[in-house]
Amino acid sequence: MWWGGVMKEYSIAKSSRIERLINNLFEKIPEIESDRARLITESYKKTEGEPIIKRRSKDFSHILRNIPITIRKDELIVGSATKEPRSCQVFPEFSYEWLEGEFDTIEKRNADPFYISKENKNILNEVYKYWRGKTTSELATSYMAPEAITAIEHNIFTPGNYYYNGIGHVTVQYEKVLEIGYEGIIEQVKKELSRCNIGDMDYIKKSNFLHAVIQSCEAVIYYANRYSKLALKMANETSDKFRKGELLKIASNCARVPAKGATNFYEACQSFWFIQMLLQIESSGHSISPGRFDQYMYPYYKKDIKSGKLTKEFAQELMDCIWVKLNDLNKVRDSISAEGFAGYGLFQNLIAGGQNADGLDVTNDISYMSIEASMHVMLPQPSLSVRVWNGTPHDLLIKAAKLTRTGSGLPAYYNDEVIIPSLLNRGLTLADAREYNIIGCVEPQKSGKTDGWHDAAFFNMCRPLELVFSNGYDNGIKVGVETGDVTIMNSFEEFYDAYKKQMEYCIGLLVNADNAIDIAHRERCPLPYLSCMIDDCIRKGKSVQEGGAIYNFTGPQGFGIANMADSLYAIKKIVFDEKKVTLKEYKEALENNYGEELSVNKIEELIKEVIRELISKGEAIDKEIVINIAKSISEQGIGLNQKERYKNLLELIDSVPKFGNDIKEVDEFARDVAYIYTKPLQNFKNPRGGQYQAGLYPVSANVPLGAQTGATPDGRLAYRPIADGVSPAAGRDINGPTAAANSVAKIDHGIASNGTLFNQKFHPSVLNGVTGLEAFVSFIRGYFDQKGSHIQFNVVSKEMLLDAQKYPEKYKTLVVRVAGYSALFTSLSRSLQDDIINRTEQKSF
Repeated sequence: MWWGGVMKEYSIAKSSRIERLINNLFEKIPEIESDRARLITESYKKTEGEPIIKRRSKDFSHILRNIPITIRKDELIVGSATKEPRSCQVFPEFSYEWLEGEFDTIEKRNADPFYISKENKNILNEVYKYWRGKTTSELATSYMAPEAITAIEHNIFTPGNYYYNGIGHVTVQYEKVLEIGYEGIIEQVKKELSRCNIGDMDYIKKSNFLHAVIQSCEAVIYYANRYSKLALKMANETSDKFRKGELLKIASNCARVPAKGATNFYEACQSFWFIQMLLQIESSGHSISPGRFDQYMYPYYKKDIKSGKLTKEFAQELMDCIWVKLNDLNKVRDSISAEGFAGYGLFQNLIAGGQNADGLDVTNDISYMSIEASMHVMLPQPSLSVRVWNGTPHDLLIKAAKLTRTGSGLPAYYNDEVIIPSLLNRGLTLADAREYNIIGCVEPQKSGKTDGWHDAAFFNMCRPLELVFSNGYDNGIKVGVETGDVTIMNSFEEFYDAYKKQMEYCIGLLVNADNAIDIAHRERCPLPYLSCMIDDCIRKGKSVQEGGAIYNFTGPQGFGIANMADSLYAIKKIVFDEKKVTLKEYKEALENNYGEELSVNKIEELIKEVIRELISKGEAIDKEIVINIAKSISEQGIGLNQKERYKNLLELIDSVPKFGNDIKEVDEFARDVAYIYTKPLQNFKNPRGGQYQAGLYPVSANVPLGAQTGATPDGRLAYRPIADGVSPAAGRDINGPTAAANSVAKIDHGIASNGTLFNQKFHPSVLNGVTGLEAFVSFIRGYFDQKGSHIQFNVVSKEMLLDAQKYPEKYKTLVVRVAGYSALFTSLSRSLQDDIINRTEQKSF
């Protein structure tokens, strides 16, 4: 045994170790640390004028040689990005202004608060002086068309993910590092360098990139050796015999990996963790997804089990430790983005099961143990997923269903029979498509070959409909195109065509913004460490950001399909088919929020808009004028309860069939609405030479972006959440889960090759006993047989969620499914908690 006599004591310490590691994570609020920001600034000041790729590898090396390191109590897998658990570093090269502006509020904000000490504030304030005018976000803004900036300002879409942060959203070649280590990669790079001729037209750029890769790999090896020395020092200082043995083994592991290939399962686990954690020190991009962990880890497990050097129990313990470590990583976002990604989400997607390149099922022991690890730790990370096809073992799905029954929102389920053809349609080979994994929330890609730019923007499909009613204007500013006075449109086709024109125009602006951000990352923040684990960067001599990957995509996601389908169908039925209301009356109802009282903040906003207009005309403003404006707004019914005035219209809207109830004519509308976003988008190219591909999912942005959206013709009130993903609007799917699934399956999931998201919520009683589990698995199979792509579940009662809102201290470890990820319920904003509570609760199949 690896640990000799200490292994005998292993089973005694096992269960309490994981519990202690978890408790240590949640002892206090996460902190913002300044070490990385300080170190990268030191390096950048010394490398002014050098090629950017050299600066990036030099700063990465400087960080890894000097950033504080720590081995937390009880850890078997080591390596931490921060001194304190669940804390985070910051990345000024991407953006900093938002954090600087939130120093005094970030600890008390609604979503994902962080503590920041006075000392770290002072350090960052000094650091940020250097970065003014040097960030990717500033460069991206300078490249955007003015119209695109206007659309962002008016909440048509938001590209904030990569606008302010690193890219992430990738799965690298973990298997390559496990096999040959970074010393092996360095040898590959040196061979490629030897093939370069100094007179080659690309010699300068290629050689600079390859030297940057070598320096980055050497820095990682040095960093791991720092941990080896620290573990040895701690072993020599402890009097605890058991812990001494653990630390000596840790020291041995870190001395070998990831410099060299792993020789056993424990070394493979440690090597994996260094890769996972260091990718998130190089760049602030989230959704660094472990991918097919069960495939690249299984050979080491199988060999050690067969030789008797490893017990399944100890292997499970190591995996449990990795699962805990995945929750130690964290990221700070601006307050608006934090609402959209609420729950300290890092979206590290790890998937089990599925096929190999030859189309054979490759479920193995690690597939089952991955599910078991999630059961043991009951934490949001990793975002566990399961691949499903007709060759998936029934036992794996039953095991997954047992995890679903715990209420953690894990795992999510993905359909090979839809995703593999959709990737083939995007140019992947059959072998690569069969070996897909999921990135972040729901985005498929082939690991180690893809720069997918998933989650590139959130596109609010409801806002272009508002532009139809306002003829392309928003608060007096032209945002869309002029499609005519809606009140005199004579047919539904004319109205629908206006919506399509607004959508097409806004999609073009989104592409402009994303391409500007793409170029900014290429020019200011290439990532040599990440790139050395993506084909074909080494051979091409290009970073991922320059198009070095084999497959290059950009995947912005649209959401609000259910609202749009229900809205357009309602307008067709009650305005044009039945002629029970006019578009003029509809427009008035939307402007007045169906007679609901608007918030004080909204009234203040309306007053400010009028005042701004008066000022622009040169008119003086005094107290009496403000009073008169407020009085005028009130007289128009804004801010007053006028429900009765619109009661008849709301009853008409309510009587119209809704998406999610297996009603053909409505479901076909939803399919067509999805096409209005997905089809035009795929015609665009990105600066890396790749194609745009649509996703249909919101993360959790349907709540904060809904708060920026007026009333919609489906009866949704202003500033309320928009429907998430391809799911029916909350409370509108009244015919049971099978009917809802039948409706969702009618959308073309294949064309939305960047992923679709379908949420379902079940009362816990539905999955009771063996019968409940079998029915649940049959439900998933039935949905996938109809070409649904993805489905995920919350299995928790409404009563429990309401109690958790009221008494959060009793539910500190309650994990729920938010969107394409799970999170601690009590860490979510109140509005997002309400959105989850209000989802339709199914009580039978």
